[in-house]
Amino acid sequence: MILEIAQIDVKSGMEAEFEAGVAKAAPFFKRAKGCTGMELQRSIEKPSRYRLFVKWETVENHTVDFRGSADFQEWRKCVGHCFESTPVVEHTTQTWRGF
Repeated sequence: MILEIAQIDVKSGMEAEFEAGVAKAAPFFKRAKGCTGMELQRSIEKPSRYRLFVKWETVENHTVDFRGSADFQEWRKCVGHCFESTPVVEHTTQTWRGF
């Protein structure tokens, strides 16, 4: 499993709209090839900063299959206008789990 972590800074005052956009866009991820889950977390110290966690079977399911799809364009329409800057995205794999 691959975990995509996207750090997303939104324009101040657009937090509720961004969260609603993510909820609206969830079906795009749910039907994406290789996507097995997603979760949005909001920073306490920086309330306009979010981290979107998306689980993929492979990196290519995200970078090729999803990003090359019409659903990716729809995702950006739902939330892109809320972005303060370009999201920072990385992919990780679990190397250890404590409990």
